[in-house]
Amino acid sequence: MVSEEPQRLQKVMARAGLASRRASEVLITEGRVTVNGQPARLGMRVDPGADEVRVDGVVVPTAPGLVHYLINKPRGVVSTASDPEGRRTVLDLVPVEPRVFPVGRLDLDSAGLLILTNDGTLTHALTHPSFEVTKTYRVLVAGVPGPDVLRQLTDGVELDDGLARAREVRLIDSRGDTAMLELVLAEGRNREIRRMFESLGFDVRELFRTAIGPLRDARLRSGEWRSLTLEEIRSLYEAAGV
Repeated sequence: MVSEEPQRLQKVMARAGLASRRASEVLITEGRVTVNGQPARLGMRVDPGADEVRVDGVVVPTAPGLVHYLINKPRGVVSTASDPEGRRTVLDLVPVEPRVFPVGRLDLDSAGLLILTNDGTLTHALTHPSFEVTKTYRVLVAGVPGPDVLRQLTDGVELDDGLARAREVRLIDSRGDTAMLELVLAEGRNREIRRMFESLGFDVRELFRTAIGPLRDARLRSGEWRSLTLEEIRSLYEAAGV
């Protein structure tokens, strides 16, 4: 991060959108704020680009210029910053400046919620397997998996890059020769869900990510984006235990 001129802590907290300056002062005097792991003092100055501020143990994104977008990625859009084949990317869906990057990815044929940000700390927390932030998916498959298949998905399916296991699986609905399921995973290997079902003899027709940790938005239409609220950002940090 780039260092800035030190500023009063309550001003930095207010600028981050956490609370008004007066409310921030109350949080500080109540002992709920730490700076770099130490209890904060009223009137102390911090470097918003270098010092770590937490409230109730959860990180507050205080660095200047941070943006956090949530998009509903359509099928056919590439989840990378650029594409050598000239296909449309997720960066084409959001403002050009400031420069942001996708947090993880959804494959070309999948759709759903994806975060784009320039917040490196949050990106690491949401993508590194050690933090185990779950992602939830709605999956339409050809065929109707029975209880034994659902159990195998949670017990683990051996793939060429190791064992893949769903945290939770439930059958939502079945009609004719198709079924809709919900899967919760704590990792995001390339085409993992598709490969899990394929190894069990089921073809994935549609795949849609409905949640990233606690973050959901059923009202966001395909191709649309919006900025995350500070409350949502802090909930993601909290889910990662950062």
